[in-house]
Amino acid sequence: MNIKAAKDAGPFIAPAAILSLLVALLPFIFIFYTSTSGGTSTDAFASILGSNLFQRAMRTTLEVAFFSSVISLVLGYIVALHLARQSPRRRAALMVLVLLPFWTSILVKSFAFTIILGREGIINSFLSWVWGAEIVLPLIFNRIGVLIGMTNYLTPLVVFPVLASLLAIDPALYRAAEVMGAKPSRIFFTVTLPLSAPGVLAGLLSAAVMSLGFFIVPALLGGRQDIMLANLVDFYTREVLDWNVASAVGVILFVLVAIFAIPAAIMRRGKQQGAY
Repeated sequence: MNIKAAKDAGPFIAPAAILSLLVALLPFIFIFYTSTSGGTSTDAFASILGSNLFQRAMRTTLEVAFFSSVISLVLGYIVALHLARQSPRRRAALMVLVLLPFWTSILVKSFAFTIILGREGIINSFLSWVWGAEIVLPLIFNRIGVLIGMTNYLTPLVVFPVLASLLAIDPALYRAAEVMGAKPSRIFFTVTLPLSAPGVLAGLLSAAVMSLGFFIVPALLGGRQDIMLANLVDFYTREVLDWNVASAVGVILFVLVAIFAIPAAIMRRGKQQGAY
């Protein structure tokens, strides 16, 4: 799509874009209004920023977002690299397996992980059978369970941008490197990895943005020490019944997501302009 085609499509896209903006903007305005008690007070922000519970939840959110994004990037890159080396027909068939996790609700998958990772789950039962003794690995209701559940959801999101970058690399560069005597490992670190960096960064930022707002996975697979900001909003709305503080946490979470989402949007826009 060139610039003229994009401008011609503007009038048709505008109604849906305006509706989407209103659907997202109006609730946020209401949340911000509630967090400031009608726009006249910042007590909720002062209260939550000085809370040990909030500080722990913020630290947990950043740590979980970082590790889950990095793990998802490593796994997603391996999958994307394998897909890029397949024929178009075989790649299309394998892409179905990549999309398969999206066909199941994250709530259902989280409950499934409780069966797989539990004390008497599939993994522990199999290991106990192999070793002939009871083995109980702590794989659930802790940070490990949260990372496994979030990585399962985030990895497909990383595969697509990385795969697009890998497919955009000119095969002649690989042949030239082989002619010059470069080994596969050197080709990867000097050709493949640098040229796929835009997709890597885009996938990493996308995973980070998604991971910041996770609620179900930490609630079902995490422990008391793994509460994230989204869980903190639920805590203040359902148990403490303090809507002002809950809204303040929501605003802070929105700002945190924007810090990661805006660079990703700028990169995507720059890449599209560079393609025109």
